[in-house]
Amino acid sequence: MRDPRVTAAWTKTEADRKAVARGCYFDPAAAWRVIKFFHVFLRHSTGRWAGDSFILLPWQRRLLMELFGWKRADGTRRYRLAYIEIPKKNGKSTLSSGLALYLLVADGEAGAEVYSAAADRDQAGIVYKAAAKMVRVSPALRSRLNIIDSRKTLTYEETGSFYRVLSSEAYTAEGINIHGLIFDELHAQPTRALWDALRYGGAARSQPMLISITTAGYDRNSICWEQHDYACKVRDGIIEDDSFFAFVCGAKEDDDWTSPQVWRKANPSLGSTIDFDSFAADCNEARQSPVKENSFKRYRLNIWTAQETLWIPMDKWRSCPKDAPDLKGCDAWGGLDLASTIDIAAYALYFPEHNALLTWYWIPKDNAIERERRDRVPYTTWAAQRLIELTPGSEIDFQYIRACIKETLDTYSVRSIQYDAWNAADLAQQVRNDGFDEMIKFPQTINNFTGPAKRFEAMVINQTLRHGHNPILTWMASNVAVRTDPNGNIRPVKPPHGDYRKIDGIPAALMAIGGAMVAESPASIYETRGLEAV
Repeated sequence: MRDPRVTAAWTKTEADRKAVARGCYFDPAAAWRVIKFFHVFLRHSTGRWAGDSFILLPWQRRLLMELFGWKRADGTRRYRLAYIEIPKKNGKSTLSSGLALYLLVADGEAGAEVYSAAADRDQAGIVYKAAAKMVRVSPALRSRLNIIDSRKTLTYEETGSFYRVLSSEAYTAEGINIHGLIFDELHAQPTRALWDALRYGGAARSQPMLISITTAGYDRNSICWEQHDYACKVRDGIIEDDSFFAFVCGAKEDDDWTSPQVWRKANPSLGSTIDFDSFAADCNEARQSPVKENSFKRYRLNIWTAQETLWIPMDKWRSCPKDAPDLKGCDAWGGLDLASTIDIAAYALYFPEHNALLTWYWIPKDNAIERERRDRVPYTTWAAQRLIELTPGSEIDFQYIRACIKETLDTYSVRSIQYDAWNAADLAQQVRNDGFDEMIKFPQTINNFTGPAKRFEAMVINQTLRHGHNPILTWMASNVAVRTDPNGNIRPVKPPHGDYRKIDGIPAALMAIGGAMVAESPASIYETRGLEAV
């Protein structure tokens, strides 16, 4: 008989109480079955625990017991969809691999089809590789399963079951019959197409399980945000859904992200799979940079952040040196960012010997007053101060930029000029015709910008950048945001909804710094050089 006292012990929310009223109950035998599988049959395959039994951490054990222990009145599993959101380094991939193996081998399903899905082939293969390693180091599993690495597949011939990898790039098959699905890093899905294709792939099974395991993302129009929002509403009792399991582990936006108590709340594996001292060091590093702070909050504390974050700490910017060394004749590298119809054309020179920047700017004269009202900055005053040049007409006359470049070539020892190929090919050729051959295309990719951007950021934070306290460049520095990727690469972007907040001088400066870095160490600055002389 079902013991109501056992069910009561596992009833922790109003949603659980309502589920019990509808006939759901907690089955301790089913809960302990999955725990026993992890402890007895699975072994760690990498790191300091390689070869050891997979002894679940307390939070993992509780999660799995709830996920598999709750039943419906008919004896099938209560939960069919699970959303598990947790910061990096908390053992997410190994837990995912163990779940895939349990659903394949130990869930009592004949002809089980188990899949792991992700945004691309590499990400999709992470769970498979960890699972295959676990099989290889487990005598019990190794004797039962066939490993087919070429197809990223495990087969269990005794029950006619298999586990296979899917990705957004490769998925085309129809008619799959899902018993178990591990959706890895749902936040990285570029569209909802794969999710929608797989969501009802287990409709013919008696108790299919679709599990999303992810870290927080940034895109609030994504399928991951949709699932995150739904999970929070189920967890908080706003939506009643007995079939949806919600586990969201993270800090809140208004929490003190530097507090160890907040770290522990967001990271249940802190002190086990995560070293406390290393975590504290990461936090201290994040204090020094808005970009690193943004990444720390998202990846280490599981806070949904904006993709872009304002980048330059303006207190550090204002504290940079005010002295201006004599730069005539000094080696310099240039960056040229020509304008769209609404932007500013910018040209920058970087002098690495002095960590110095000089910048020049242009807008059309005919719409300068209109731009002044729209962008809320004093273009006409800056023009009177000779900080920006107003070229005749309603579009920027590039011949004024050409003349400025010629003047700088006569004044400084300019080694090369990196330029954004968009809209600049004709001007670049004209400068070559003037006798300067070192016009270099600078592809506007995150990989190309990362090195220069990090050097620029370090000079600002260390207050060694001589930027001349040019008010236009200072305005642009206060506007610029950065886009980051999971590998820590960064590139400058306009802030969201910030068409009037111009940043053009910053990319020009970064291209100039990039040219100097290539000259310093051409083989190591970029994985592929990216800067192409044509």
